[in-house]
Amino acid sequence: MTLLSDLVAALESGTIEVVDLTAPLSPRTPVIALPEQFGQTSRFALAEISRYDDAGPAWYWNNFTTGEHTGTHFDAPVHWVTGRDLPDVSRVPARDLVAPAAVLDFTARVARDPDALLEVADIEAWQREHGPLPAGGWLLVRTGWDARADDDAAYLNAGRTPGMSAACAKWLAEQAPVRGVGVETVGTDAGAAHSFDPPFPCHSYLLGAGKYGLTQLRNLAQLPPTGAVLVTGPLPIVDGSGSPCRVLALVER
Repeated sequence: MTLLSDLVAALESGTIEVVDLTAPLSPRTPVIALPEQFGQTSRFALAEISRYDDAGPAWYWNNFTTGEHTGTHFDAPVHWVTGRDLPDVSRVPARDLVAPAAVLDFTARVARDPDALLEVADIEAWQREHGPLPAGGWLLVRTGWDARADDDAAYLNAGRTPGMSAACAKWLAEQAPVRGVGVETVGTDAGAAHSFDPPFPCHSYLLGAGKYGLTQLRNLAQLPPTGAVLVTGPLPIVDGSGSPCRVLALVER
């Protein structure tokens, strides 16, 4: 037996479960709305090419349009001005797309306050209980926000969504060993982050440090605090700032 054959056997037996962390992508998928003076992203849309008809008697297929940052998606460093000279999504190393994950449960505080912010002290407390954050891995912040994901108004919540403080984002970018941060909300930053110093610090600090973001994740409640491995599959869009992606977690049961 080899390591890979052991993995296949564990998948077949259910010893390792594959948990899909991806939101289905459709015209109903929530998209972020910016102030009117800025450019807006498009909702996901399908345009039928043929469906077993005169345009294609034996095949069904579509064209689709969407923004790069729609649905469950990957933020590449070049997405933010602080990372403007860093890699686009097509140049993210494939090795970075398979990595361990830590899951920090922040749901209780968010249930009391939708504007709740993760602080460095929260991560330090998590590490005292579960050990260090995984080197080269992901910090996934579970807020329970995915329960709102099928209701556009509740999900966007008039800009009142949880996130992290500027100090926490800076610490994750400069001191933490993680490769990136994943969240259940529409973006990695809190809804009020436009008023922070700097504005949108999660984007500013992490992407500027060459790290990554994952947003609109689901099913984080099915993952343990440590031990899961994430497989993240953005499209390698040349000059792309990010991409919708399928995010899978391998969990030992």
